[in-house]
Amino acid sequence: QVQLGESGGGLVQAGGSLRLSCATSGRTFSRYAMGWFRQAPGKEREFVAAIIWSGADTYYTDSVKGRFTISRDNAKNTVSLQMNNLKPEDTAVYYCAAIKAPVLRILLQTSRTYDYWGQGTQVTVSS
Repeated sequence: QVQLGESGGGLVQAGGSLRLSCATSGRTFSRYAMGWFRQAPGKEREFVAAIIWSGADTYYTDSVKGRFTISRDNAKNTVSLQMNNLKPEDTAVYYCAAIKAPVLRILLQTSRTYDYWGQGTQVTVSS
């Protein structure tokens, strides 16, 4: 069983930065593709970013490209999301998630693809 735990959320003014981290348990973390999703009140959970097992390829939703960076440290079993130039519309609960088997890259943007989820961390951006 894999367990995920997010940290680093908080309240920040527009234009500010936050760095989210996701700590994972399990010895096979390095085999998993990892993703970040977010869910704002009254909205569906949406894809934010994903990274394949090696870290060589990353994917982002258009609204965060150039502002957010996903990275991973397989030695420490962590995945991070550096968020810069935050906007009020980035306000949401952010979740990290893991996929335990190889999948088509296009499926990395679909929440149903992911096998394990964290509890989420709140990010609030004030205007």
